[in-house]
Amino acid sequence: MAKHTYFVTGTDTGVGKTIVSAAILEAAKSAGKRTLAMKPIASGCDQTPEGLRNEDALMLQAAITEKLPYDTINPIALKPAIAPHVAAQQAGKQVTAQRIVGFCRGMQIRPADLLLIEGAGGWRVPLNDRETYAAVPGELKLPVILVVPLQLGCINHAMLSAEAIRADGLVVAGWVGNHPEEQVMSCEQDTLNYLSTHLGAPCLGVLPWLENTDTAEMPAILSRYLNITPLIEN
Repeated sequence: MAKHTYFVTGTDTGVGKTIVSAAILEAAKSAGKRTLAMKPIASGCDQTPEGLRNEDALMLQAAITEKLPYDTINPIALKPAIAPHVAAQQAGKQVTAQRIVGFCRGMQIRPADLLLIEGAGGWRVPLNDRETYAAVPGELKLPVILVVPLQLGCINHAMLSAEAIRADGLVVAGWVGNHPEEQVMSCEQDTLNYLSTHLGAPCLGVLPWLENTDTAEMPAILSRYLNITPLIEN
């Protein structure tokens, strides 16, 4: 079974959950750990000769040490690049927390030192009219890694996300500051200082914006800015 499993969420969509996850996986690989990852539901998939493929799931597939077929990493692939519950409705598919939990448990029984399960959007993104994605890590009782984009408003979004995670009975295992855009926010260090002292979880690293870098090379480069010891030490 996977020794350590974490659920990766963000304060919003487009904050860099996948690149952060891939960097964590690369850091674990460098530490000699066996890794797995999955993105159970992904919208915005491209049609290929092999079927629907999502670039985020493909990045995770490339980063893990244990080779898995694409459909195991991304069992629910949806073409429209919109909210998962709307994309599922348009595709005529029913998505429930229990179904996703089943996929995750199937992955957890595989041998590995570290398994990352990447969510979609933020903590309260809907799966259907009754459930949000938060029900999945809640059912699995997973510690959570929070990705925080370093941009205006991130303190409020980060604090509210951490509050919601804890209100659901889960632990924030750590957070990562990410630069999803080139522009550096004003008073960034002050923001980092506040988050470090008020989020109540270790900062695993702050990832820089990489310019003129091939996407495939980014995870390995960004992994150097991380300290994942709190995730794998036990």
